[in-house]
Amino acid sequence: MRQDAGTRLETALTEIAEAIDVQFDRLLPVPEDQRARLYEAMRYSAIGGGKRLRPLLVKASCDLFNIGWESAVRAGLAVECIHVYSLIHDDLPAMDNDDMRRGKPTAHRAFDEATAILAGDCLHDLAFAVLADERTHADATVRCELIASLAQASGPAGMAGGQMMDLVAETTPFDLPAITRLQLLKTGALIVFCLEAGAIFARIPEDRRTSLRGYAHDVGLAFQIADDLLDIEGDAAVTGKAVGKDAAAGKATFASLMGVEKARQQASLLVAQAKDHLRDFGEEADLLRDIADFAISRSY
Repeated sequence: MRQDAGTRLETALTEIAEAIDVQFDRLLPVPEDQRARLYEAMRYSAIGGGKRLRPLLVKASCDLFNIGWESAVRAGLAVECIHVYSLIHDDLPAMDNDDMRRGKPTAHRAFDEATAILAGDCLHDLAFAVLADERTHADATVRCELIASLAQASGPAGMAGGQMMDLVAETTPFDLPAITRLQLLKTGALIVFCLEAGAIFARIPEDRRTSLRGYAHDVGLAFQIADDLLDIEGDAAVTGKAVGKDAAAGKATFASLMGVEKARQQASLLVAQAKDHLRDFGEEADLLRDIADFAISRSY
């Protein structure tokens, strides 16, 4: 008997969140020496909380190609390492200067700025150590492609480049094409990696991954529009972070440039397009379809 979409997604989110927390717990035992505070900061930031959407996208991508659970979880863990490191650094006073993340004080508030920087650095490094391990995949060529793909998605041509654009946006007016490019880099690049991970494991040639990239592109933008709307309409107690920050900083967003209702309509259109990219897949893509709907229906 097939589960309904809501139950299927809730079950999948719970399973992947538990698996990621177990992996972090195993990889980050606190040593009995002067490094203890660093490990504690890494565990504080990485374990518990968050949607774990990126690991879930990796798992859903792997479902398309019948990739095993351990490989899917390890690739999901790697991308979550990158995501958490980016949140730690984004929250620093030199960047977004946030006090709350995932419903608790940010790493630099709970510890100190220097420790937070090092914790982020180490989580970044851990991502590639996880992918390089033979437990991720027996074929070194596959592991190398995963490493190269995640590095590309994380650096100046991906997430870090988007964050630089985001910093510039605080003092420079951005139009809609510029905001779109910013978000395709800052948020979308990692989502593209998540969707391609399953194809890399399955050794699918790059020219046959167009539909996966299309889905990632549309879901990433829809997810960001939803974030923009939550920043306007959301409740900090539910979102786990401050709201109203974009307007206070004078930063242009999809919602501010398009208006709330048009932005909401655009997000719905993007979700429909994302699901259409999956038209050649059957039930194995149901979780990806559920995630697309969740991108704009969520309250956090």
